[in-house]
Amino acid sequence: MTRFLRWPTAAAVAALTLIASLSAATRVTFTDTKLKNGLRVIISEDHTAPVISVVVTYNTGSRDERKGRTGFAHLFEHMMFKGSENVGPGEHFTQIFNNGGSMNGTTNQERTLYYETLPSNQLDLALFLEADRMASLDITTENLDNQRNAVQEERRLGVDNQPYGKTFEAIDELAYENPAYEHSVIGSMADLNAASVDDVKAFFKTYYAPNNAVLSIAGDVKSAECLAKVRKYFEKIPAQPAPAPVDVTEPVQTAERRKTLEDPLARLPRIDIAYHVPPALSPDDDGLTVLASVLGSGRSSRFYESIVRQQQLASSVGASSTSNRGPGLFRISGMLLAGKSVDDVEKAIYAEIEKVKAGPIADFEMDKARNNWKRSQVSSIASSLSRAIALGRYALFWNDPNLINTYADRIAAVKPADVRRVASRYLVPANRTVVITMPKAAGSGSEGGR
Repeated sequence: MTRFLRWPTAAAVAALTLIASLSAATRVTFTDTKLKNGLRVIISEDHTAPVISVVVTYNTGSRDERKGRTGFAHLFEHMMFKGSENVGPGEHFTQIFNNGGSMNGTTNQERTLYYETLPSNQLDLALFLEADRMASLDITTENLDNQRNAVQEERRLGVDNQPYGKTFEAIDELAYENPAYEHSVIGSMADLNAASVDDVKAFFKTYYAPNNAVLSIAGDVKSAECLAKVRKYFEKIPAQPAPAPVDVTEPVQTAERRKTLEDPLARLPRIDIAYHVPPALSPDDDGLTVLASVLGSGRSSRFYESIVRQQQLASSVGASSTSNRGPGLFRISGMLLAGKSVDDVEKAIYAEIEKVKAGPIADFEMDKARNNWKRSQVSSIASSLSRAIALGRYALFWNDPNLINTYADRIAAVKPADVRRVASRYLVPANRTVVITMPKAAGSGSEGGR
């Protein structure tokens, strides 16, 4: 079959040229200091705008949870806004908003993150608020019950009552054997109900310690003065014994796993395929990143060109690779068009994978992947918040905040042979997990098994 390529417009070429020149010329500078209590402090001074972002990244996510207490890291994220020794319930929000700022917290498998973005003359406020709750969170039964209900409602809205909401949980539960990555970040209703005040206090003492966190600050600050203020607010907080390392080892998968779900909220069939791959930044990770771009990134990708445009089997088919520190998944997902066959879409996906393995891979496909990551690098320094988040992540996960400057260079070094090699090694049937989600007709039966 002839492959018709959509060549980039003149405007797109100009944009990619600008991205390449910016990424080559722009470099993030920062200081990297560890306080006496173990808190790592990264400060990136930038006077482009009178704004600062303060980010605290704690080394705790859903992978740190044990069976029977899933969803705990995310529940605790909510608890962190319920007040501390010198800050009343809800006061964190009002202090930030009344001073022209924004704030939030997020949890994933790998970490829990809190941030404030404020005018630069409010640096002390952000540091005070984050230090006060790190040192003295107000843990009460009333606060726990309130936030438990909030998280359960979040689960109802985002998972239980969303089309394909259960699909995302099913993929990880089927693909993983190790509980660290097997369960969802939001956890189960039963586990959320089982959480006690004592559980919360133990979790806080274990994971919300300065020696288990990175504080990253970016924006309109003077580095030396900023560090002095950090010491004032944070250095008095005592360190705690380091948490036990998490066992994230995953046994080798030796046969395909498959499951079919019936979803009463879904209107169209969906296919999800996951292959086990090594952790992010492992030697094969860069090749897998480029492979995801070749197969499933944008309208010039192979999945889109063949399955969406030419064969008209699906409205979308995409691919992405891992961002886990532990064993990850190379994920492929496709949303079928009405009346199309799941079998046909699945066969078409595998056919495109085999074409990659056999080669060749076009120069434009490699250039697209490289330019996408150059654009990503520029985006990661475009605002004080994105810069602070990236610096904290690279420091916490891989002990190398300078990856903010060098990661795109890793992608640029990937060769077509690397892409074919990782496709041949990891995208094989025995390493595959397949979840099919079908619309559930009225009165139909329940979901299938492995």
